[in-house]
Amino acid sequence: MPCGYFSETAKRALFMVMKIIGELALVGAIASVFVVAARGLAAERAAEEAAGLDYMRSLDELTSKAKNKKMIASWNYENNITKHNEDIMLQVSLEVAEEEKEYWKETMSYLWHEYEDPDLRRMFEKYTKPGISALPEDLNERLIMAVNNMKTTYAKATICDFNNRTKCDLHVEPEITNIFATSSNPEELKYTWLAWHAAAGAPSRRNFTEYVVMINEAAKLNGYDSAAEWWLNNYDAPNIEDQFADIWGEIKPLYQQIHAYVRRHLRKKYGEHVVSARGPIPAHLLGNIWAQSWDNLEKFTRPYPDKEDIDITEELLAQNYTAQKMFNVAEEFFVSLNLNPMPDLFWDKSIIEKPNDGRDMVCQPAAWDFFDGEDFRIKQCTEITDRFFKTTHHEMGHIQYFLQYKDQPVIYRDGANPGFPEAVGEAITLSISTPKHLRALGLLEDGPDDLESNINQLYKMSLEKVVYLPFSYLLDLFRYGVFRGTTTSEDYNCHFWQLRESLQGIEPPAPRSEDDFDPAAKYHISADIGYMRFYVSNILQFQFHRALCEIAGQYKSGDLLSNCDIYKSADAGDALRNMLVLGSSKPWPDALETLTSTRYMQAADILEYFRPLHDWLKAENERTGEFVGWEPSFVPYCTAEQRTAMENFGFNTRLKKYI
Repeated sequence: MPCGYFSETAKRALFMVMKIIGELALVGAIASVFVVAARGLAAERAAEEAAGLDYMRSLDELTSKAKNKKMIASWNYENNITKHNEDIMLQVSLEVAEEEKEYWKETMSYLWHEYEDPDLRRMFEKYTKPGISALPEDLNERLIMAVNNMKTTYAKATICDFNNRTKCDLHVEPEITNIFATSSNPEELKYTWLAWHAAAGAPSRRNFTEYVVMINEAAKLNGYDSAAEWWLNNYDAPNIEDQFADIWGEIKPLYQQIHAYVRRHLRKKYGEHVVSARGPIPAHLLGNIWAQSWDNLEKFTRPYPDKEDIDITEELLAQNYTAQKMFNVAEEFFVSLNLNPMPDLFWDKSIIEKPNDGRDMVCQPAAWDFFDGEDFRIKQCTEITDRFFKTTHHEMGHIQYFLQYKDQPVIYRDGANPGFPEAVGEAITLSISTPKHLRALGLLEDGPDDLESNINQLYKMSLEKVVYLPFSYLLDLFRYGVFRGTTTSEDYNCHFWQLRESLQGIEPPAPRSEDDFDPAAKYHISADIGYMRFYVSNILQFQFHRALCEIAGQYKSGDLLSNCDIYKSADAGDALRNMLVLGSSKPWPDALETLTSTRYMQAADILEYFRPLHDWLKAENERTGEFVGWEPSFVPYCTAEQRTAMENFGFNTRLKKYI
């Protein structure tokens, strides 16, 4: 119809309709372009993510080979300390570091932050922290050599015998350890303590100072202010240092009761001229060269001495136990939980006794993963003792962890946090140490599980578990202060002993100075091994134990948690496997929740375990009028100037309410 037939109003309306239709068509065309572009962008991102996944698979294989090569060189060196093996280990370590640095550069070129797959993002994020490989080769070599020198000093350190000063071949394992386990001569113990710290500690002071500079430089290259923040990042939780301090605050009253009770018995044994009624306990009298566990005192401090001794050393010897039999018994425990037996390669390549060929080696018990999914070993200079019976189960707990997560990508083949692997092994020892379990193995005679026997059992366990907590806590508190610069090289020994007195309530057996370096007389300081994992593990193991006991039907309200043994419970083993198989593929609260239904570390379970003992100790110390706590030591270990500067000591603010 011609336009002339329309009124002007109709024409304007028709024009507007046609205009709108045109605009809509344009919008539609533009929208189509955007849709196509979005689809193209999504396809591009999907392709990039697929490429990232392919790269990660390739990197996983390369990393596995690199770690395997490095572990073999380290194994050969630690089990035969020679210059030849040290040179090979250094060369391999530097080669692997350069390889890892190249992998890191390539990894950083991927836009992994934009990936949709959270697991792939997690793997990339872990690979963006290259560790000490971030150091330039010359600095990396200096770091490796500083640590190697300290480890060699420790492994080769020997002292002379107190009763025969011409016999000067006593190592920390087994000779020095046995002296502290058996001697009641305070002069022999003092001499041995001083000689060991002089041989293994002081010579490493310069190397430790060098190590601190290098490890801090590596931390900065990984994006941290110092190695303290780097190490703490492994626990990946807000305010984690405050959490550590608060947990210690909850446990400290129990520790103080044990301390007071033990101090009274030591005073009765050695006299008040050796052990004061209100001061710290001299470190050399606690049955252990580091005073980290006091279980060797149990034989003369047992609450009810007429009850049977639950140290099985004599029974192990009487039944002709060997290192091999000890390992077989440990394996059978895990198999009874429906977990894995040890692979053939484990039995072929592990070292479970010290070779009798005169070699120098690191005898510190350790489990090794060679990152090929097949080769897992334990290195341990086994003695036939109650202590090694537990240690064997503990180390095999590490191997069980390796076996369960072996099919994870290499970057996930680790504990959920550093405390998890230690806690798994220790949770197992809580079962195998019970009278119930020892009787099942024929290592303890049948007897009543009365209150007095239970108090004895809990007391012995407390000398291993509870007294270990402040020691395991303070070793890394010391290093955090060093890494952050609040403890300078001029204050090493002073600050170390200030921590030991404040947290442990112990004092050195003789005056100390900065000519000494007592921290390095502990292997983990010399070997660059973080120690907070042991503090964390001593909390987590009781959470694991309670959960496993409930699953096994061995614990309910009103029962004693200390009487639970999960032996032969497939349900408990299956629950444990479900946590172990995760490795570090999930944040550690997720792994914790898998087994315990809680996402938090807490002191409640360890306090529940020892509650009957805590009540008994409070009543006993009140009955005898024992002073609970300790007054300042009179043994000098800091100069007057150092003591004046103590208020500036970095850890004081956080711990002040607990000291």
